[in-house]
Formats: sequence, C-alpha cells, structure tokens
Amino acid sequence: MNKLFPSAAEALKGVVADGQMLAVGGFGLCGIPEALIDALRDSGVKGLTVISNNAGVDGFGLGKLLETRQIRKMISSYVGENKEFERQYLAGELELEFTPQGTLAEKLRAGGAGIPAFFTKTGVGTMVAEGKELREFDGETYVMERSLVPDVALVKAHRADKSGNLQFRLTARNFNPAAATAGKVCIVEVEEIVETGDIAPDDVHLPGIYVHRIVHNPTPEKRIEKRTVSAAAPVDPVAAKVEAQTAIAQAAAAAEAELPVVPTVPANKKEGA
Repeated sequence: MNKLFPSAAEALKGVVADGQMLAVGGFGLCGIPEALIDALRDSGVKGLTVISNNAGVDGFGLGKLLETRQIRKMISSYVGENKEFERQYLAGELELEFTPQGTLAEKLRAGGAGIPAFFTKTGVGTMVAEGKELREFDGETYVMERSLVPDVALVKAHRADKSGNLQFRLTARNFNPAAATAGKVCIVEVEEIVETGDIAPDDVHLPGIYVHRIVHNPTPEKRIEKRTVSAAAPVDPVAAKVEAQTAIAQAAAAAEAELPVVPTVPANKKEGA
C-alpha cells in the first residue's frame, strides 16, 4: 500500500469534510503539521471541532483557521497567545471545551486504546467536573471523562519510512503520538522519508499501522513562539587581563611552595556579592 502523497492538499482530499472532529498534534508552535494546516485552510472545510493543546498564534498554526472562521469549537488545554481566539470566544463566536492538559492527553491516548472513558481526580470540585459523573474509589472522589476519537488526526513527525513507521524529534513528539493513535484516519507530515527498514526497530516511536497517509515537507518554517534574549554583562578588558596575570602568578608561586592555590576575587565583583 502506497502511503506517500505528492502534496498536503492531495493527502487531505476525500478525507476532510465539514463538521468533522480533528486532532492536531503540537505544543505551542513546536511539532505542528504546518503544511497540513495550510492545506486544511485552503480546502475550505468549515464547522470543525479541533482537538489541540492550543490554537497556535495569530496568523500561524491553527490561528490561520481561526482567521478564516473554519473552526466552530476548540477542545484545548491552553488558550493564550492568540488574540483572535480570545475575541471570538468572548464574542460567543467560538465554542471552547477547556480541558486540563493531562486529561486532554489521556482522552486521546484512551481513545486510541479503545477505552471509551476513564476516571481521574483532576478537576474534581471545579467547573471541569460540572455535569459529569462522580464516583468514589478508595475513599477519594473521581470524575469520569469521555475519551476522544477524532475523525482525522493531523500529525507532525521528523522521519518516516515508506511503511509509515514514525520517529519524532525531542519535544516535538508532545501530543503527536496520542493524536495519531486516536484518529480514525491519520495523516502525517514529515521532514525526512527513508526506505522501510532504515529506521532501527528501537527508534520507531509509532508503528506504521496507525498511519494512513504521508506528506513530505522537508523545509517547515518552525516559527519560534517567543524569543527572549539577554545581553551579556560588559567585560572590562584591562581588568580581565590583570586578573588573569594575577591568577597565573599566584599559581606559579603556589606550585613552587607546594601550597594550595587560593582563588582571587574577580576585579569586577564586590565583596559579599
């Protein structure tokens, strides 16, 4: 079975439709299927329920689908960094099912494992538990959460072989494996494609049995959500030279006397700092 598709648009063709529930991998902007999100926007499907840790940022990631008003409801655990998300929600234009992050991950994992529901202590006594079944176990109260089984999962992986075995890279793994196993149809965007067998069995993070379609995107933008740069402390070259010469002289004198070296206090530091 050929799982490789020539483009993201072709991979979505005949799969996505109005009113579907989709799971989209990623955490913030890390590990998101950029090309598949763009193709989903261009497909024009609407009325979508999207399961994702967040909704991207304004103008990037799932934020693009918010701008085109293709998302009807978000099932998320974090809704910051997106003013259009905030605007639509506060205006009553976007439905939100706010879910604790660990619960969201377990909803997808359980859905992929064929478990229809589970009990958790997270959210008991809060708005999260309103209208849900509560049950006592060993003297503790738990709330029942239904699992999620989306119609389609859009996933980002680092590498795939032609059979669909996947390898994720570092923190970009995040929600991607859980989304992939939960989706009835799983479409994966990858940066590298290798021959079947080129990925060592121990390096396969998700078996190809879960993957239906693969798209090659070797040059994703990988936009950084936030960048913080701190300037280095200014260095006085004259003081640094004197400090180095003093340290060398003390080391030489100590070696002659076979005494331990006593470190000097740097010239640019005050006593007790």
